Amino acid sequence: MSEFTATVTVRLKRGVLDPEAETTKQALERLGFDLSALRSADRFEIDLEATDADEAAERADEMAERLLANPTIHDYDVAVTEK
Repeated sequence: MSEFTATVTVRLKRGVLDPEAETTKQALERLGFDLSALRSADRFEIDLEATDADEAAERADEMAERLLANPTIHDYDVAVTEK
């Protein structure tokens, strides 16, 4: 078994209302920044033991599907690095 860190990034799907991102976008524009869109995201870093990176990714994907993300309104990405 090896130690891995799985990073799961969860964000709302395009078209789903994101009031936090809209408020932040408006504040950035008031500060003079020009941007066309902004989306907020949550990031979870999970330390776990697995036989290989593929197994760690599969386990993190299951965690995202079952708890960390709501597949109806969220998209998510999983990235795995060995510790």
